[in-house]
Amino acid sequence: MQLRPLQIVPIWWHSVRPSRLSDMPAVANGFWLREGYEALTFFGTILTHSPHEAHLMNSRYDALKNHEMIHLRQAQSTGDSWWRFYLLYIWYWLKLLVKTRRPRLAYVLNPFEIEAYRHMYDLDYLKPGRPTDGWRQYRNMTTKELLNEYARQTTTGA
Repeated sequence: MQLRPLQIVPIWWHSVRPSRLSDMPAVANGFWLREGYEALTFFGTILTHSPHEAHLMNSRYDALKNHEMIHLRQAQSTGDSWWRFYLLYIWYWLKLLVKTRRPRLAYVLNPFEIEAYRHMYDLDYLKPGRPTDGWRQYRNMTTKELLNEYARQTTTGA
């Protein structure tokens, strides 16, 4: 399904608590995705660039879908609130942006993204009984420690 830019408002308005979701549907809305990003979790819906990408994400469970589902689990661990998740996400991104002055680096060093990228290829990561707040171990790290963690992830693929 292809959504026009303002058609995402009903997604936000009618969103349910993260704990009430076991899956997130993907829809096409490339307007809200910046160049270089493949998908975006938006209040329980995954936005992709094209209807074809949305169809693929809805029909199979791969690393990208797992990455976005980790964001769902993170929202569950932040008081089961999309608003709290997004506020914390933006807070960490802004803190890192001020320190690094590089938006892309602030994105990849965000504690939520470090957890999601670190475990996106582990398709068993979200199995019941596993911890749901892995992002917390990164939130108090210094920028240098986050850079080291990011470098470790990109060189080992873990």
